[in-house]
This record gives sequence, structure tokens and C-alpha cells, in this order.
Amino acid sequence: MDNMGATLFVAGTVVLSVFLLFSIVKIVPQGYEFTVERFGRYTKTLKPGLHPIAPFVDRVGRRMNVMEQVLEIPSQDVITRDNVMVTTDAIAFIQIMDPAAAAYEVSNLQRAIANLSMTNIRTVIGSLDLDETLSKRDDINERLLRVIDAATQPWGVKVTRVEIKDLEPPADITEAMARQMKAERLKRAEILTAEGDRQSAILRAEGAKQSAILESEGRKEAAFRDAEARERAAQAEAKATAMVSEAIARGDVQAINYFVAQNYVKAFEKLAMSPQQKTVIVPTEMTALVSTISGIGALTQAAARDSAKQSGSVPST
Repeated sequence: MDNMGATLFVAGTVVLSVFLLFSIVKIVPQGYEFTVERFGRYTKTLKPGLHPIAPFVDRVGRRMNVMEQVLEIPSQDVITRDNVMVTTDAIAFIQIMDPAAAAYEVSNLQRAIANLSMTNIRTVIGSLDLDETLSKRDDINERLLRVIDAATQPWGVKVTRVEIKDLEPPADITEAMARQMKAERLKRAEILTAEGDRQSAILRAEGAKQSAILESEGRKEAAFRDAEARERAAQAEAKATAMVSEAIARGDVQAINYFVAQNYVKAFEKLAMSPQQKTVIVPTEMTALVSTISGIGALTQAAARDSAKQSGSVPST
């Protein structure tokens, strides 16, 4: 019996020692901070590591996670400024900076932050139109972060980010937006097509203008050359007429035959080219025409002899 009593005493002593050890020494893991309460009143905060406390007097009050945490903001229906109801949810990234304030300044910290975030989401989105709500998420996130962070500072919490996860308009609004987007794209396509047609018409007009300018320049050049040719022909005709006139003045019968033959040929040419003329009658007596041609040859030879004499009379240097 004495041995059993001694064994029980030793076991009780060991249990009591272990209990006292755990009551005196507290181990705080990394990423956490513990608050210490003495008779229910906060006294200090234990950082990560090994810490002794007074047994039976002090106790660990709250075990606070000081790592950055992700807080899910529940989904809710929000009415925009133009009376469109959208369904939205969000997430918030928070970090406890003052464990004592987070433990004793607010009850149920995460629920308080979630409700605060939902209220501010309704306020911010309610001040915007639907188009602004869908296109200005960055502005909404920035406003929510600024407001919620300022509101949670007395609780010892730092809100690092607030992000809108989803914005879902009603089905009929979504369908109307799809139709509007399609119409806008069709409008842009028509504008681009019209602009392309306009540029094409301008280019065609420019091409026609340049073509007309070049054609006009061509006609001008052709007219200039035709006039020059007619001028040369007139000069040659005038020279020939002068030669014939000189021959007539000298009493040369061949010159007279030249004029007669020239008029004879012209008249015969008009007769042959007449559109009403079906049959051309050639005179059987061609001696006059032959003699006229002979006269032209003789006249030409005479003009050549005169030219040779004139050139031979020029004194040589």
C-alpha cells in the first residue's frame, strides 16, 4: 500500500508540474500574437516565441492571426443610379496591425468588416450609372479601399486591397447591351465602308482630273503640231505659187498648164469622192492631162536650173 501511495504521489506531482509548466510558459507561433489578460483585463501582447506568465493570475485572452487574410464579401443586389439592379460580390485583403484593438475594440472582426464593405459597395455603385459601374471597376475599387481602410483603422486593421469580383446585370439588360454593341459595331463598319467609298471616289476623281489634264495637253500639242504642219504646207504652197507666178510673168506656158492641171485634178477628186456618185466616168481624151503633167515636169526642171545658176553665181571664198 505504501508503494502504491508513493506512486500516486509521484504521478500527481508530475501532472501538477506539467500543468504548472504549461500555465507559466506560453509558446506563440510565427504569424500570431496572443493577448494576456489578468483577472479578465488586458495587460500585454505576446509576440512570436517563448514567454513566461504568472500562473493562475494571467491567462491567454485572444490568439490573433497577424498574417494578411482574404475576406469574402457576400453577394448582394445593388441598384445603380439609373435604377438598374446588379448582383455583385467582392473580396478584401486585411491584416491585423494592432492585436489588442482588433480583439477588444470590435466584436466579430471579420463579420464587421464584411458588413461595412457591403454597405460601402451599395453606396459607391448606387452613385454610378450602369455603364460607369461596368467600365470603372478600378475607380470603384479605389474608392472602396479608401473608405473601408479609414473605417477599420480604430479596429487595428489595415485593409490592403478591395476588389469587385463580379458585376452581373439582369438578363434583359445583358441582352439589350449585346444588341447595342452589335448595332455599334455595324455602325462602325458602315462608317468605315462609307469612308472607303469616299476615298475611292476622291482617287477616281483625281485620276480623271489628271487624265483630262494630260489629254488636254495632248490635244494642245497635237493642235500646235497641226498648225505648224499647215504653216509649212502654206509656206510651200506660197513658194510654189510664187514660182509659177514668176514663170507666167516670163510668158512660160507650162506654168499656166500647171494651174489648169491642179484644178482639173481637184475637181476630178471631188467627183470621185462624192457619196451620191455611183459611177465615175473617166474621159477618153487624156492628152490634156498628160501634157499638163509634162508641163509640170518641165516647170520643175526649169526651177532646178534656175536654182543651180543662182548657186553657181555665188562667188567662192
